[in-house]
Amino acid sequence: MEVAMFTIGCHLSVTKGFYHMARTATELGANTFQFFPRNPRGGAAKPLAKEDIRQLEEWMDTHGFGEILCHGAYTMNGASTKEEVREFARTAIREDLAKVSLLPRCLYNFHPGAHLKQGTAVAIPLIADMVNYAMDQEGLNTTVLFETMAGKGTEVGRTFEELAEIISRVERKDHVGVCLDTCHVYDGGYDIVNDLDGVLKRFDQIVGLEKLKAVHLNDDKNPLGSHKDRHEKIGEGTIGTEAFARIINHPAMRELPFFLETPNELPGYKKEIALLRSLRQEE
Repeated sequence: MEVAMFTIGCHLSVTKGFYHMARTATELGANTFQFFPRNPRGGAAKPLAKEDIRQLEEWMDTHGFGEILCHGAYTMNGASTKEEVREFARTAIREDLAKVSLLPRCLYNFHPGAHLKQGTAVAIPLIADMVNYAMDQEGLNTTVLFETMAGKGTEVGRTFEELAEIISRVERKDHVGVCLDTCHVYDGGYDIVNDLDGVLKRFDQIVGLEKLKAVHLNDDKNPLGSHKDRHEKIGEGTIGTEAFARIINHPAMRELPFFLETPNELPGYKKEIALLRSLRQEE
C-alpha cells in the first residue's frame, strides 16, 4: 500500500522569487510553501518571470513537493459597503487567479470578507458573484479555497453553513473548496481539541469532506469560541501539541497539504516542521 506523503510547509516571502522560496522550504525541511501574490494589505502584484517558474517547477518535481498555496490579500472584501473596495477585490482576485494559473500545482486561498453589518444574506451573494467573475477566464483551472474564519467583527465564513452557502452559489463547483484554519475554527467555536471527529463529521454533513483541500496549522492564544483570531506557535497555545498530532494523522486530513502561519521567523518554522514530522505516524 502506498504511504501518503506528509505535505508540510510554512508561509514564505515572495520578494526573491518562487525558486528562492522553494529552496528555502527545502532547507526548512518542508515540501510546500504559502505566499502572498502582492502586499497582504493590497497594492500591485509583481509580474511573473518565466525562468523563475521553470526553476520552481523543476525544484518541486525533483524534491517531492506537494501543492503550494497562494493567499489572497487581506484587504479584499467583495462584500464591502463601498463600491471602490468591492471593485478592488474583484480586480485583485481575478488578477491573482490569472497569475496563479501559470504556477505548478498551486491552490488559491482567501478570506471570504466581512458583511459590515449588512448581514450575511447580503454579503454571501456578493462574495460568490466576485468569485464567479474572477474564475470566468479561459483556460483557468485553479482551485479557489474559502478560509474558515474566527468570527471576529462581521467576518463571513465563521460557520460551515456560511461556507456551504457561498459554495452553493459558485458556478464552477469543481474548482472550489475550503482551507481549514485550526486557530480560526477553534476561535469560531468548533472544538477540534476534544471532538475532532465530531467537527469533521459536521463539516462533512454541511460542506462535504471532498471540499476540504488544505489546512492552516496555527495554535491559538485564546480559548474556544473567543472570536479573536490570534495565532500562537504550535504547542504553546490552547489547542496544544496532542491535538495537532491528531489533526495531521486524521484519516480525513492526513493527505492534505498543511501550512504553518504561526508567529515565527525561519528558525522557528524549521523547529515546528521538525516537531510535526516527529508526530506524523505511518498508516
